[in-house]
Amino acid sequence: MNTRAWALGLALVLIISAIGAGAAYVVTSRDGWSKPDPVASGAPSALSTFYTQDVSWNACGEGKCATVKVPIDYADPAGETTELAVKVIPAEGGKAKRSIFVNPGGPGGDATDFADTMAGEFGSGVLKTYDIVGVDPRGVGDSTPLQCLSDDDFSAFTNVDPDPDDPAEIDALRKSVTDLGEACEKRGGKLAAHVSTEEAARDMDIVRGLLGRTKMDWFGASYGTQLGATYATLFPKTVGRMVLDGAVDPALSVIESAIGQTTGFQRALEAFAKDCVTKAGCPLGDDVDTGLAKISDLMDQLDQTPMETDDRTRELTEALAFYGIAVTLYDKETWDYLRKGLTDAFKGDGTLLLLLSDAYFTRDQNGKYADNIGEVIYAVNSLDVADPPTLEEVEAALPRFEKISPVFGRSLGWGALAPGDWPIKATHPQVKISGEGAPPIVVVGTTRDPATPYEGAQSLAKQLASGVLISRDGDGHTAYSSGNQCIKKAVDAYLVSGTVPKDGLMCKAE
Repeated sequence: MNTRAWALGLALVLIISAIGAGAAYVVTSRDGWSKPDPVASGAPSALSTFYTQDVSWNACGEGKCATVKVPIDYADPAGETTELAVKVIPAEGGKAKRSIFVNPGGPGGDATDFADTMAGEFGSGVLKTYDIVGVDPRGVGDSTPLQCLSDDDFSAFTNVDPDPDDPAEIDALRKSVTDLGEACEKRGGKLAAHVSTEEAARDMDIVRGLLGRTKMDWFGASYGTQLGATYATLFPKTVGRMVLDGAVDPALSVIESAIGQTTGFQRALEAFAKDCVTKAGCPLGDDVDTGLAKISDLMDQLDQTPMETDDRTRELTEALAFYGIAVTLYDKETWDYLRKGLTDAFKGDGTLLLLLSDAYFTRDQNGKYADNIGEVIYAVNSLDVADPPTLEEVEAALPRFEKISPVFGRSLGWGALAPGDWPIKATHPQVKISGEGAPPIVVVGTTRDPATPYEGAQSLAKQLASGVLISRDGDGHTAYSSGNQCIKKAVDAYLVSGTVPKDGLMCKAE
């Protein structure tokens, strides 16, 4: 299950374009930016050539773009290299003294596009203070991509039953993950074994040096919080101002992490149901528990008999309905799509839920995928795990999952098997988070966040030696872009002037 903060924005783009409406985002003009002089002080001597490489910057829209090289394997810096795509949106006036790196999560989110997004989200003070920097992590987006399956094969992969009912279906689910990993290894070469979070964090420090910054300022959403916290643990002395919004808890086991997501998505589904039953024409009726049972029954029916859609070549399966429902829970603004999708599905039409599942995976109407996030997420998550759970451990935990969520539980539970079925073994597993020696780091949580449950923010703030927790009482994934002015004011003041918010600040729903 992806934890990408931008999933809903992308979903809306695809849905709206299919329906026939749209909007464009324009970055205001900025000038005066000049090529920075690299800062290599403190860099390991074996990596000095990477910290001092000559970078060619070119105009890209209102920003500046470049490609930089990093070692595929930091244990062998003289070996093969891979390329990272970097985008800088200069501060207003082009004379910023700081650069804020932004990352949307995933793993596998496109940070260069997210830089444009955050140029429209950050407050005016932030935009005057910082250049905004997006670095597509290794294997992602416009960086040298980790290539695995063809579009048709990946479509088949997403349609494998996520909640197997018998040994044959269990074997098929496990084989699909192993086959994906083998395809990544075959097509991706050495890179396939080196897309861990630790290695991506080391890449970020090279880019920081190439931009001439002695401090790393960071805004990470969703998985971007794990990447940021990992950086703070590896390079605490170079941390500047860091915001971790929609926090992941890297200390959890694979099963406990999946339990957390199951809890988060069930909370979000219940919040949707409570809202829906107050509205005329709600497909769930007028009772929350009855409505939730109705959704669960729909999933059981789809497991047995896929539903017809307007596309005669594709049906709505249990797997695709799972993703179609989940994607709408990232943002309360998309609950209307879920209401309509469920209304249609209860009448036997799976078209809208199928479209929503396509949006989740960035699949267009021609069967082409806009990015490789659906593949990268398996690679990164698997390479971050040193001790994956066994089949017996997952099966023993399934009753816990199902009790928490009859709709999402078993699918998310079976998903915990993936790291153990991934054929490439972890050599750089997730480091233990501490950030010892870093200045105050602001961790932001949302009480009913589906993808990164609130407990993750509470835990990450405690794991970080200098963690400061602020919270939003509300629905949806992440807080800063939710429209909550209390959160925005606190984060902007911290980023602009270094004013650390009060630990434990709770921003009420607006």
